[in-house]
Amino acid sequence: MTRFVALFLAMLVLLQTFSRELLVLDYQARKAEITRLFCVNKAKPQLKCNGKCHLRQQLGKAADAESKAPASGFAKVKYEVLPPLAFVVPLPLAVFAPARAHFAPRVASCYAFSPVYGIFHPPSA
Repeated sequence: MTRFVALFLAMLVLLQTFSRELLVLDYQARKAEITRLFCVNKAKPQLKCNGKCHLRQQLGKAADAESKAPASGFAKVKYEVLPPLAFVVPLPLAVFAPARAHFAPRVASCYAFSPVYGIFHPPSA
């Protein structure tokens, strides 16, 4: 059941996203019927409209519907995540400084690695 609901919602999103393309596909599939029923220029066959006027009207209506769609209300709402600075209490930095641990100090002092020397070196003959 959840798979069906997920597929149904995905199809609704895709239909909304590709609405103009679906109008063009519908026009291409039913071109003769649209020409016969909805064409404005039936008396002028030399224009070779073939129902493109109806398609232009449908695409204009779809564009108007998209432009009149309300913008998301979430952009107008301001969410404050951090508290105001008056409520922030400064803490001493010594609390956050970790204690320095020395593990094998003699070995650590003898080891030196720099990736720069592995890449940048003088040319060898």
